[in-house]
Formats: sequence, structure tokens, C-alpha cells
Amino acid sequence: MIKKPLSRRRFLIGTAASVAFPGAAFGQQRPPDLFGDFVKEFWTGQRRPEPLPERVEPTKPDDWYIGSVPDGQFEIRKVNFELLDPEFRRQLVDFRTKETPGTLVIDPRNHFLYSVREGGTAVRYGVGVGREGFSWSGRAHVGRKAEWPDWVPPAEMRLRQPELPERQLGGPTNPLGARALYLYEGNKDTLYRIHGTAEPWTIGTNVSSGCIRMLNEEVADLYLRTPIGTRVVVL
Repeated sequence: MIKKPLSRRRFLIGTAASVAFPGAAFGQQRPPDLFGDFVKEFWTGQRRPEPLPERVEPTKPDDWYIGSVPDGQFEIRKVNFELLDPEFRRQLVDFRTKETPGTLVIDPRNHFLYSVREGGTAVRYGVGVGREGFSWSGRAHVGRKAEWPDWVPPAEMRLRQPELPERQLGGPTNPLGARALYLYEGNKDTLYRIHGTAEPWTIGTNVSSGCIRMLNEEVADLYLRTPIGTRVVVL
């Protein structure tokens, strides 16, 4: 086979190609890594994924709220649910139980309260529960309900914390929050409550003196779903 002599024009074209894409003259089909991300994106049509924005952690209590809604003589502050662990947001879940629909089942270990519904489902709420030594388990029923309830600390609590008032009127700063469901065994008040809280960052933790605390807007929702006499099971 007779090779054609290398013309000056062919020599210049080949030289330019090897400068623009080193290795092109040797059969390589894509540029090496030394070209950097910009050339790679141009050559392959693939862009590097944009970095996800960093989550902004709340630094003060007001960071948790995004507004409020009127509720009688007070307002319920609306929580920014983006700051709450998705597990502890109110949601409909599959829930197999022998308890009848309408029953409240509380799972303190996992910080959930289930409002049992038909068809093997339940509305699940995230809750805060009692610290070690303040927990309670068993069966009870809702013996009383109240909106924006007054708080009367039990005598045992006031012995531990003498600075507590004998009674605190209901309102946004009240520890019982916007609603309270009082748990009874027969005709006896157990002194345990399901109630609201103005401290949404405590949901999913062991923080209270045995009571079950919920977001104010969620305990208001549960209050509407739960008539007097509702059975309550604390696991």
C-alpha cells in the first residue's frame, strides 16, 4: 500500500486536533480528566448535581413558628413542620391492633399516640412523654376535657418544686397548652393528662412529669376526635 505524502495542510489539521483534544489522534473518544468539570459537562452533557442547601436549625423558640390561628380568646401558634422530624408529624398509618376504633393507644418508647380507626389504620401523632421515674402505663379513659385549661400542679410536684404556683390560669404560656384530656381510672383522676405544649422541640423526647404532650394544633385536632369516655391504652 502506497502512503500518500503528508501535506502541510494535513499536518496542520492533525496538530490542531491534538492540541484541542490531546489523544484525539490516537483514537481516544473523550477528553481526559485534566480538562476539568466544565469541559466534562460540555463533552458528556451531564451536569454535576447541585449541592443541597444546608438545613437551618432554629436558634430561638420563635423560629419554630410560622403564624397563628384564632382560637377563642387566644391564638394557636402554627408550627413550621419542616423543623419537626417527619416521623413525628401527624399522619395516617397502617396499625394492626385488637383495640376498637376510637381507642387511643400511646407508645411512650417510640413517642407516638395512635387514634385507632377502621380498616387497620390509625391517625398517628408524635408526642413527648414522661422522664424516667415519671412514666405510667395501663388502661384508662378520658374522664374530662378542657379548652385552654388552668393548671393545678399536684401536691407532690409542688413539694419537689416549691416555686410553682397553686394554680396557673389557662393561656398560651400555660404548661397544659390549648387543650387537655384528663385520664381517669373509674371515677378516680389518675393525674395524668394528654395536653398541648408551647415547646414543639420537646416532641419525640422524654421531658414531662409523666403526662403526654402534643403540639397545640394537634391536641386541638385530637380533642375534636375524642369524646368523653374514650378508652386510652398506655403501653
